[in-house]
Amino acid sequence: MPVDSSEMVRTLSADGGVAIRALVGTPLVAEAARRHGTAPTASAALGRALMGSVLLAAAAEDDETLQLQFRGDGPLGQTTAIADNQGRARGYVHDPSAHPPPRGGKLDVGAAVGKGVLAVVRYHPSWREPYTGIVPIVSGEVAEDLVHYLRESEQVQAALALGVFVGATHEIEAAGGFLVQALPGASDETLSILENTIRELPSASELVGAGASADDMVDRLLFGIGSGERQRSAPVFHCACDRDRVLSAVVLLGASEVREIALQEGDLEVRCEFCAEIYAIDPDEIGSLILDS
Repeated sequence: MPVDSSEMVRTLSADGGVAIRALVGTPLVAEAARRHGTAPTASAALGRALMGSVLLAAAAEDDETLQLQFRGDGPLGQTTAIADNQGRARGYVHDPSAHPPPRGGKLDVGAAVGKGVLAVVRYHPSWREPYTGIVPIVSGEVAEDLVHYLRESEQVQAALALGVFVGATHEIEAAGGFLVQALPGASDETLSILENTIRELPSASELVGAGASADDMVDRLLFGIGSGERQRSAPVFHCACDRDRVLSAVVLLGASEVREIALQEGDLEVRCEFCAEIYAIDPDEIGSLILDS
Protein backbone atom coordinates (compact mmCIF):
# COMPACT_ATOMS: atom_id res chain seq x y z
CA MET A 1 0.00 0.00 0.00
CA PRO A 2 1.22 3.57 -0.69
CA VAL A 3 2.84 5.34 2.23
CA ASP A 4 1.71 8.76 3.43
CA SER A 5 5.02 10.51 2.77
CA SER A 6 8.18 9.86 0.82
CA GLU A 7 11.28 8.82 2.72
CA MET A 8 14.99 8.76 2.03
CA VAL A 9 17.76 7.10 4.05
CA ARG A 10 21.44 7.92 3.66
CA THR A 11 24.31 5.94 5.15
CA LEU A 12 27.78 4.50 4.62
CA SER A 13 28.80 0.88 4.67
CA ALA A 14 30.35 -0.25 7.96
CA ASP A 15 33.85 0.02 6.49
CA GLY A 16 33.15 3.50 5.08
CA GLY A 17 33.91 2.46 1.52
CA VAL A 18 30.45 2.88 0.00
CA ALA A 19 27.76 5.56 0.24
CA ILE A 20 24.14 4.43 0.02
CA ARG A 21 20.98 6.46 -0.57
CA ALA A 22 17.60 4.73 -0.72
CA LEU A 23 14.31 6.42 -1.56
CA VAL A 24 10.64 5.50 -1.37
CA GLY A 25 9.14 8.20 -3.56
CA THR A 26 5.56 7.11 -4.23
CA PRO A 27 3.87 10.24 -2.77
CA LEU A 28 6.41 12.53 -4.47
CA VAL A 29 5.81 11.00 -7.90
CA ALA A 30 2.05 10.76 -7.38
CA GLU A 31 1.85 14.48 -6.60
CA ALA A 32 3.82 15.36 -9.75
CA ALA A 33 1.61 13.09 -11.89
CA ARG A 34 -1.55 14.57 -10.36
CA ARG A 35 -0.46 18.15 -10.95
CA HIS A 36 0.59 17.61 -14.56
CA GLY A 37 -2.06 15.08 -15.54
CA THR A 38 0.56 12.82 -17.07
CA ALA A 39 -0.11 9.72 -19.15
CA PRO A 40 1.45 6.50 -17.76
CA THR A 41 4.76 6.68 -19.67
CA ALA A 42 5.12 10.40 -19.00
CA SER A 43 4.46 9.69 -15.30
CA ALA A 44 7.21 7.06 -15.27
CA ALA A 45 9.72 9.34 -17.01
CA LEU A 46 8.97 12.35 -14.81
CA GLY A 47 8.94 10.21 -11.67
CA ARG A 48 12.32 8.68 -12.45
CA ALA A 49 13.81 12.10 -13.18
CA LEU A 50 12.42 13.58 -9.95
CA MET A 51 13.73 10.72 -7.82
CA GLY A 52 17.08 10.80 -9.63
CA SER A 53 17.43 14.52 -8.89
CA VAL A 54 16.61 13.93 -5.22
CA LEU A 55 19.18 11.13 -4.90
CA LEU A 56 21.92 13.12 -6.64
CA ALA A 57 21.18 16.36 -4.79
CA ALA A 58 21.26 14.70 -1.35
CA ALA A 59 25.00 15.34 -1.04
CA ALA A 60 24.83 18.93 -2.31
CA GLU A 61 25.68 22.01 -0.26
CA ASP A 62 23.01 23.99 1.57
CA ASP A 63 21.19 26.32 -0.88
CA GLU A 64 22.60 24.41 -3.85
CA THR A 65 20.18 23.13 -6.47
CA LEU A 66 20.66 20.35 -9.00
CA GLN A 67 18.74 20.38 -12.26
CA LEU A 68 18.36 17.50 -14.71
CA GLN A 69 17.37 18.24 -18.30
CA PHE A 70 16.70 15.32 -20.64
CA ARG A 71 16.65 17.02 -24.04
CA GLY A 72 15.49 14.13 -26.17
CA ASP A 73 13.80 13.92 -29.56
CA GLY A 74 11.07 11.57 -28.30
CA PRO A 75 7.41 12.55 -27.88
CA LEU A 76 7.96 13.75 -24.31
CA GLY A 77 10.12 16.64 -25.45
CA GLN A 78 12.30 17.97 -22.63
CA THR A 79 12.02 16.43 -19.18
CA THR A 80 13.21 18.67 -16.35
CA ALA A 81 13.62 18.00 -12.63
CA ILE A 82 15.17 20.18 -9.92
CA ALA A 83 16.00 19.24 -6.32
CA ASP A 84 18.00 20.47 -3.34
CA ASN A 85 19.66 18.67 -0.45
CA GLN A 86 16.49 18.99 1.64
CA GLY A 87 14.66 16.71 -0.77
CA ARG A 88 12.47 19.47 -2.20
CA ALA A 89 11.85 18.64 -5.84
CA ARG A 90 9.80 19.87 -8.76
CA GLY A 91 9.68 19.11 -12.47
CA TYR A 92 7.72 18.70 -15.66
CA VAL A 93 7.68 17.11 -19.11
CA HIS A 94 7.01 19.14 -22.23
CA ASP A 95 4.21 16.82 -23.40
CA PRO A 96 2.45 15.15 -20.45
CA SER A 97 0.24 13.14 -22.84
CA ALA A 98 3.20 11.22 -24.35
CA HIS A 99 2.55 7.49 -24.13
CA PRO A 100 4.31 5.38 -26.81
CA PRO A 101 3.35 1.69 -27.10
CA PRO A 102 4.72 -0.55 -24.32
CA ARG A 103 7.74 -2.72 -25.08
CA GLY A 104 8.00 -6.20 -23.65
CA GLY A 105 4.99 -5.55 -21.45
CA LYS A 106 6.62 -2.50 -19.83
CA LEU A 107 6.29 1.26 -20.28
CA ASP A 108 8.78 2.38 -22.95
CA VAL A 109 10.37 5.36 -21.23
CA GLY A 110 13.40 5.16 -23.53
CA ALA A 111 11.24 5.69 -26.62
CA ALA A 112 9.36 8.52 -24.90
CA VAL A 113 12.61 10.34 -24.08
CA GLY A 114 14.39 9.54 -27.35
CA LYS A 115 17.92 10.45 -28.39
CA GLY A 116 19.65 13.68 -27.46
CA VAL A 117 21.61 15.02 -24.50
CA LEU A 118 21.36 15.04 -20.73
CA ALA A 119 22.40 18.29 -19.05
CA VAL A 120 23.03 18.39 -15.30
CA VAL A 121 23.20 21.90 -13.88
CA ARG A 122 24.44 22.54 -10.35
CA TYR A 123 23.90 26.04 -8.96
CA HIS A 124 24.69 27.82 -5.71
CA PRO A 125 24.05 31.55 -5.05
CA SER A 126 27.68 32.05 -3.98
CA TRP A 127 29.12 30.65 -7.23
CA ARG A 128 30.09 32.97 -10.05
CA GLU A 129 28.28 30.74 -12.53
CA PRO A 130 26.53 27.36 -12.53
CA TYR A 131 28.41 24.14 -13.24
CA THR A 132 26.93 22.32 -16.22
CA GLY A 133 27.81 18.83 -17.40
CA ILE A 134 26.42 17.55 -20.70
CA VAL A 135 26.54 13.95 -21.94
CA PRO A 136 24.69 12.04 -24.67
CA ILE A 137 21.52 10.21 -23.67
CA VAL A 138 22.54 6.55 -23.83
CA SER A 139 19.17 4.86 -23.37
CA GLY A 140 16.53 7.37 -22.28
CA GLU A 141 15.65 5.10 -19.35
CA VAL A 142 16.94 7.81 -16.93
CA ALA A 143 18.91 5.71 -14.39
CA GLU A 144 21.40 4.41 -16.95
CA ASP A 145 21.82 7.93 -18.31
CA LEU A 146 22.52 9.36 -14.86
CA VAL A 147 25.11 6.66 -14.15
CA HIS A 148 26.76 7.54 -17.46
CA TYR A 149 26.79 11.22 -16.46
CA LEU A 150 28.32 10.50 -13.04
CA ARG A 151 31.05 8.42 -14.60
CA GLU A 152 31.89 10.78 -17.47
CA SER A 153 31.42 14.21 -15.89
CA GLU A 154 32.06 13.70 -12.18
CA GLN A 155 34.34 10.62 -12.32
CA VAL A 156 32.06 8.82 -9.87
CA GLN A 157 31.55 5.06 -10.02
CA ALA A 158 27.97 4.33 -9.03
CA ALA A 159 24.98 2.04 -9.44
CA LEU A 160 21.55 3.62 -9.66
CA ALA A 161 18.07 2.11 -9.79
CA LEU A 162 14.86 4.04 -10.39
CA GLY A 163 11.39 2.59 -10.85
CA VAL A 164 7.79 3.75 -11.13
CA PHE A 165 4.82 1.37 -11.27
CA VAL A 166 1.68 2.87 -12.79
CA GLY A 167 -1.57 1.02 -12.10
CA ALA A 168 -4.40 0.18 -14.49
CA THR A 169 -6.22 3.40 -13.56
CA HIS A 170 -3.02 5.43 -14.14
CA GLU A 171 -2.43 5.89 -10.40
CA ILE A 172 1.15 5.79 -9.10
CA GLU A 173 1.15 2.60 -7.05
CA ALA A 174 4.87 2.38 -6.26
CA ALA A 175 7.97 4.47 -6.92
CA GLY A 176 11.46 4.20 -5.50
CA GLY A 177 15.14 4.02 -6.15
CA PHE A 178 18.61 3.80 -4.70
CA LEU A 179 22.09 5.12 -5.40
CA VAL A 180 25.23 3.18 -4.50
CA GLN A 181 28.49 5.13 -4.80
CA ALA A 182 31.99 3.74 -4.38
CA LEU A 183 34.20 6.01 -2.27
CA PRO A 184 38.00 6.26 -2.35
CA GLY A 185 39.47 3.25 -0.59
CA ALA A 186 36.49 0.96 -1.15
CA SER A 187 37.68 -2.64 -0.89
CA ASP A 188 37.35 -5.05 -3.78
CA GLU A 189 35.56 -7.48 -1.46
CA THR A 190 32.88 -4.93 -0.52
CA LEU A 191 32.36 -3.90 -4.14
CA SER A 192 32.12 -7.52 -5.23
CA ILE A 193 29.47 -8.31 -2.59
CA LEU A 194 27.48 -5.23 -3.55
CA GLU A 195 27.67 -6.04 -7.25
CA ASN A 196 26.25 -9.50 -6.64
CA THR A 197 23.56 -8.16 -4.31
CA ILE A 198 22.37 -5.51 -6.76
CA ARG A 199 22.29 -8.06 -9.57
CA GLU A 200 19.93 -10.28 -7.57
CA LEU A 201 17.61 -7.54 -6.29
CA PRO A 202 14.11 -7.04 -7.74
CA SER A 203 13.46 -3.70 -9.40
CA ALA A 204 13.10 -0.66 -7.15
CA SER A 205 9.38 -0.35 -7.91
CA GLU A 206 8.87 -4.04 -7.13
CA LEU A 207 10.60 -3.61 -3.78
CA VAL A 208 8.46 -0.61 -2.87
CA GLY A 209 5.33 -2.28 -4.21
CA ALA A 210 6.00 -5.24 -1.92
CA GLY A 211 6.10 -2.89 1.07
CA ALA A 212 9.83 -2.23 1.42
CA SER A 213 10.80 0.92 3.29
CA ALA A 214 13.93 2.95 2.58
CA ASP A 215 15.56 1.23 5.58
CA ASP A 216 14.59 -2.16 4.15
CA MET A 217 16.32 -1.33 0.88
CA VAL A 218 19.46 -0.25 2.73
CA ASP A 219 19.38 -3.48 4.74
CA ARG A 220 19.18 -5.55 1.59
CA LEU A 221 21.90 -3.59 -0.18
CA LEU A 222 24.31 -3.82 2.74
CA PHE A 223 23.55 -7.41 3.72
CA GLY A 224 26.83 -9.08 4.62
CA ILE A 225 28.63 -5.72 4.70
CA GLY A 226 27.10 -3.76 7.56
CA SER A 227 25.76 -0.25 7.86
CA GLY A 228 26.95 2.92 9.52
CA GLU A 229 24.73 5.55 11.14
CA ARG A 230 21.70 6.46 9.08
CA GLN A 231 20.24 9.86 8.22
CA ARG A 232 16.59 10.23 7.27
CA SER A 233 14.61 12.83 5.40
CA ALA A 234 11.18 13.21 3.76
CA PRO A 235 11.41 14.39 0.13
CA VAL A 236 8.42 16.38 -1.15
CA PHE A 237 7.16 17.97 -4.33
CA HIS A 238 7.77 21.66 -3.73
CA CYS A 239 7.61 24.70 -6.01
CA ALA A 240 8.66 28.18 -4.92
CA CYS A 241 6.25 29.99 -7.25
CA ASP A 242 3.74 32.45 -5.76
CA ARG A 243 1.59 35.33 -6.92
CA ASP A 244 4.29 37.99 -6.40
CA ARG A 245 6.76 36.02 -8.54
CA VAL A 246 4.15 35.63 -11.26
CA LEU A 247 3.41 39.36 -11.26
CA SER A 248 7.13 40.10 -11.51
CA ALA A 249 7.35 37.76 -14.50
CA VAL A 250 4.44 39.55 -16.20
CA VAL A 251 6.22 42.88 -15.78
CA LEU A 252 9.23 41.43 -17.58
CA LEU A 253 7.06 41.08 -20.70
CA GLY A 254 7.44 44.83 -21.17
CA ALA A 255 5.03 47.74 -20.89
CA SER A 256 3.67 47.48 -24.46
CA GLU A 257 2.80 43.80 -24.18
CA VAL A 258 1.33 44.24 -20.71
CA ARG A 259 -0.79 47.09 -22.12
CA GLU A 260 -2.12 44.81 -24.87
CA ILE A 261 -3.01 42.18 -22.30
CA ALA A 262 -4.78 44.81 -20.18
CA LEU A 263 -6.97 45.78 -23.14
CA GLN A 264 -8.22 42.22 -23.57
CA GLU A 265 -11.39 41.10 -21.83
CA GLY A 266 -11.18 38.63 -18.99
CA ASP A 267 -8.45 37.60 -16.59
CA LEU A 268 -4.96 36.70 -17.68
CA GLU A 269 -4.10 33.15 -16.64
CA VAL A 270 -0.46 32.33 -15.94
CA ARG A 271 0.50 28.69 -15.44
CA CYS A 272 3.69 27.63 -13.66
CA GLU A 273 5.33 24.99 -15.85
CA PHE A 274 6.97 23.29 -12.85
CA CYS A 275 3.93 22.75 -10.64
CA ALA A 276 0.99 23.53 -13.00
CA GLU A 277 -0.46 26.05 -10.54
CA ILE A 278 -2.61 28.62 -12.35
CA TYR A 279 -2.71 32.27 -11.28
CA ALA A 280 -5.55 34.51 -12.48
CA ILE A 281 -4.69 38.21 -12.87
CA ASP A 282 -7.54 40.63 -13.53
CA PRO A 283 -7.26 43.52 -16.05
CA ASP A 284 -7.16 46.20 -13.33
CA GLU A 285 -4.19 44.47 -11.74
CA ILE A 286 -2.46 44.33 -15.12
CA GLY A 287 -3.12 48.03 -15.56
CA SER A 288 -1.41 48.80 -12.27
CA LEU A 289 1.56 46.79 -13.45
CA ILE A 290 1.97 49.19 -16.35
CA LEU A 291 2.17 52.15 -13.96
CA ASP A 292 4.58 50.36 -11.64
CA SER A 293 6.87 49.37 -14.55
